[in-house]
Amino acid sequence: MTKWILTHARPAAVRGHGSSLTKRFATAFAAAALLALSVGCSSESSKPAEPAKEEPKTELLTGRTAFQKMFVSARGWTRDAQPYRIESYVTTDGNGHDGKATLWRASFGSPSQRAVKPWVWSGSTAPDAAARGVNPGTEDTYSPANASTQIFDSLFLKVDSDQAFATAQKHGGDKVLEATPENPVTYICDWNHVSNELVWHVIYGSKLRVAVNASTGEFIRVEK
Repeated sequence: MTKWILTHARPAAVRGHGSSLTKRFATAFAAAALLALSVGCSSESSKPAEPAKEEPKTELLTGRTAFQKMFVSARGWTRDAQPYRIESYVTTDGNGHDGKATLWRASFGSPSQRAVKPWVWSGSTAPDAAARGVNPGTEDTYSPANASTQIFDSLFLKVDSDQAFATAQKHGGDKVLEATPENPVTYICDWNHVSNELVWHVIYGSKLRVAVNASTGEFIRVEK
């Protein structure tokens, strides 16, 4: 009698079918991975580039404009604050020509507080300059009898430093800058208690100093 021997070997067709499924799965997985990678790259490339950070620019202001910025801060300190001196400074990025500077200082007195306090406005980008914007100084004692800290009503300041510069140019300033074009110019505005008027002092270093009425713009005198 012939005996049939049963084996558990899988038919070749079945084995081939499993191998085919594995290959298909691997191919599909690779395709999905490639698609995900391409979508990721596409989304990254579609993001807008961040704008380059702009370097701060030097800002030059006239004295009256800078003063108004500091006056707001002074009135926040005390409501009766009034100025007694406005002055400019020369920096590496501002020589004071045309009545403009990158650094201004205004000093205020308060009778009610019996104190004085300065503020500085800076538009300079020089490494050693004050921080940009309006910055407070140190408070000190105020004496109404001190002529150097005699406060004045800000309404008297009607003429700006650029107008004072133009007047000073007509009284010797033009010749100074013609001879030395880089000569620095500084400005001081204070109350003259003798003549009872507000004065712009336009200062061409050690070469020339011109006084201009800060309320009318009229030439007063050459101080030296």
